[in-house]
Amino acid sequence: MRLTLRTNLAMRTLMHCATQFPVSLRTADVASACNASFHHVAQVVNQLESEGFLTTTQGRGGGIALARPADEIGVGTVIRLFEAELPFAECMDLKRNTCPLAGACRLKGMLCEALGAFYGALDRYTLLDLVDNNAALTGIFAREAVEQDVQTPA
Repeated sequence: MRLTLRTNLAMRTLMHCATQFPVSLRTADVASACNASFHHVAQVVNQLESEGFLTTTQGRGGGIALARPADEIGVGTVIRLFEAELPFAECMDLKRNTCPLAGACRLKGMLCEALGAFYGALDRYTLLDLVDNNAALTGIFAREAVEQDVQTPA
């Protein structure tokens, strides 16, 4: 099993915003801190905003910030949001399933059970669990912010 790039970026973006809350961050700075392209992060930010996880403000002094407290953002909820559009296996895609074994195969049931356990475990955690008292994570994001300030001429 592997998370998509978008899911990974969504979690990185939320963690960055949580470590800096209530300060707004620029999408470009989040992209740099997450070692990702601005375009990919902007797409993720747009989806996180439309789902109510982030707020965005345009213009000078604008940026992105958490739209709700970190303890109200479930890890499982966010991962489901970004992974739901991709079926885990072909047989789970009702529209595109061409597997000739679908009518007799028991693997789909096992995979569904495993995915249920996977999401069940993630549902026990919130964004706060990822960032609370995580000085190493906060330090990484703070170090990236200092590097950005040094590279940006005044």
